[in-house]
Amino acid sequence: MHVARAYHTASTLANGSVLVTGGYNGSSFNSAELYNPSTGTWTTTGNMSAARFQHAASTLANGSVLVAGGANPTILSSGGLYRPSTGTWTTIGNLNSARHFHTASTLSNGKVLVAGGVNGASYPTSAELYNPSSNTWTSTGNLNFARYLHTVSTLTNGSVLVAGGFNSSGVLSSAELYNPSTGIWTTTGSMSVTRGYYTASTLANGFVLVAGGCGGAACNSAELYNPSTGTWTTTGSMSVARSQHTASTLTNGFVLVAGGCGGAACNSAELYNPSTGTWTTTGSINVARYMHTASTLANGSVLVTGGSNGDYLNSAELY
Repeated sequence: MHVARAYHTASTLANGSVLVTGGYNGSSFNSAELYNPSTGTWTTTGNMSAARFQHAASTLANGSVLVAGGANPTILSSGGLYRPSTGTWTTIGNLNSARHFHTASTLSNGKVLVAGGVNGASYPTSAELYNPSSNTWTSTGNLNFARYLHTVSTLTNGSVLVAGGFNSSGVLSSAELYNPSTGIWTTTGSMSVTRGYYTASTLANGFVLVAGGCGGAACNSAELYNPSTGTWTTTGSMSVARSQHTASTLTNGFVLVAGGCGGAACNSAELYNPSTGTWTTTGSINVARYMHTASTLANGSVLVTGGSNGDYLNSAELY
């Protein structure tokens, strides 16, 4: 990449390119760049209107990318809309509550659900919906538990599962479901351990695999959420204790986990086989890293970008 960055976002576009936005490398910045899988090269594209990191990005049904919130280090309510056809950003309505370390999910109705996060010493339970047609945010049902650095997964029935994370009470094991039809959150089964700085991946069978980040620290445990029963069961443990790693669901149904060992950078990677519930090691990434991003490309490859290994990284690699 042209700029070393961590705490950035990476979004796969309809044309197969990957848009990377913002981040931190000692300071925050507003730059964005595009990866072209056909040439393996990066090009700069339009800058966001504000520098930001620890924000969220969502690809909309029309192909645009919505960026919202984050910090610079002021906690932001602003956002922007990137149009791939022009390579430019347009301003959007502000979030009702400034936040960073939140999640954003594109719903089947085309709206974007933002939930949780941090606003200074405040941990909002609020959630809000972005409507692309009106370019505005409206409040929706509140979370049952304030949370940040949680994970979010869209289930096959359209519900949204959030789990774990942190709040003023510490690290969470609780999970809850958002029903887009009613705008209401309901609690579901809790994970077997509290988790933060971990990953969640939706499998082909509709289950959700969570891995690492026990108590907000590195661990090798993993568990599965069954949407039909609303319960969690433990599954095979990773070979390496991990946090601040990445997880990507591959076209063959396996889950690739990379980097983020023992709360620091590492180059190990491993694969989860849903059929057997076991992990096997796979080829190592070339540059040890954590706090990076991973994006699944149209050809099935996985693009890993940036992060840190003591120094902020501008390198990228393909699995």
